[in-house]
Amino acid sequence: MRAGLISVALGLLLWAQGALAGTVLVVGDSISAAFGLDSRQGWVALLEKRLAEQDFEHRVVNASISGDTSAGGAARLPGLLAEYRPDLVILELGGNDGLRGQPPVQLQHNLAAMIDESRASGAQVLLLGMRLPPNYGVRYTTAFAQVFATLAEEKQVPLVPFFLEGVGGVPRLMQRDGIHPALEAQPILLDNLWPVLQPLL
Repeated sequence: MRAGLISVALGLLLWAQGALAGTVLVVGDSISAAFGLDSRQGWVALLEKRLAEQDFEHRVVNASISGDTSAGGAARLPGLLAEYRPDLVILELGGNDGLRGQPPVQLQHNLAAMIDESRASGAQVLLLGMRLPPNYGVRYTTAFAQVFATLAEEKQVPLVPFFLEGVGGVPRLMQRDGIHPALEAQPILLDNLWPVLQPLL
């Protein structure tokens, strides 16, 4: 009987702790899904570890899927918001849109919808900007990069201008495909977003 009461009390304590803790939802593509690595080595896992080390009572849900586009993320988002009820949504999408040559206006529309829907659910939003290699042409790469800056201004959302700053184009920090960050790059990715993320927690 006593053991049962202890179990119930422990369950209530854990529930209370969970209710007090915030939830960070990461909706991204292969960069956040730690493509080519053990998921426990990716920047999202490192974020979860840093939050614990610095006594932030947040859980991190990584809903990133390799190959996902902004359209795919937009389609998945309503279910994720309903299931996890996050306090903060980190959007790391767009790279696959660009690599497939999809219209920047479509990317902007999808990300804008995700920002609006996240906010309507009560969550803050952090947008991670992306850039494309120069071989996609100046006109297209400029329009692509501008999407993130425009959204940050119009929607008044915090922005990391280029999430792969210091990583993209650096061979030793990239995997052999030249697209996905290597193991050594993961702490840099976390450091790139941390100054913008920390005030939101």
